[in-house]
Amino acid sequence: MSRTIDSGLLAALTAASCQPYYAVELQFPSGTVRLWTGYGNRTINSQTFIGSGSLLNISGLEEVADLNSVGATVTLSGISSTIISAALQENYQGRVAKVYLGEASVNAVVEVFSGFMDVMTINHDADRVSVPLTIESKMVVLQRAKIRRYTDENHKLRYPSDTFFSFVSAIQDVQVPWGRKAD
Repeated sequence: MSRTIDSGLLAALTAASCQPYYAVELQFPSGTVRLWTGYGNRTINSQTFIGSGSLLNISGLEEVADLNSVGATVTLSGISSTIISAALQENYQGRVAKVYLGEASVNAVVEVFSGFMDVMTINHDADRVSVPLTIESKMVVLQRAKIRRYTDENHKLRYPSDTFFSFVSAIQDVQVPWGRKAD
């Protein structure tokens, strides 16, 4: 996937010393959650991202040259049980999730992954709780079958006032004389 990287960000990332960070944007139905792997608040693309420090882990970021769908995993650890229960009660599957890469000395970021939230589980040990969220690539849409039928009922789901398919069932068994005299 080709990307346009800001020249200031590119220079900062290729410098002798740099402080890279990841930022995550998760679009839940009740509102968007924005976190980054640093401390304090940070403004990215005119939005405020909350610092999560070492509590946020991102894994599985991989770029492929073919049309395979590769996912990523965002793991939050050390968060309260009220946030966990609220997140699990929402219908989050299929909602948009984005991962950005930035450098601490510049404001520009580059989107390194974008996809759909898939499965959120709770892993709890005796002393800590972690919540991994798997994110599917947008390419997974190409692997799903499109279940559309050429029927009036199915067409009306999308276009309620259109009557394009209303006569399909009536002409299904009609005999059309072609190249001969009609009986």
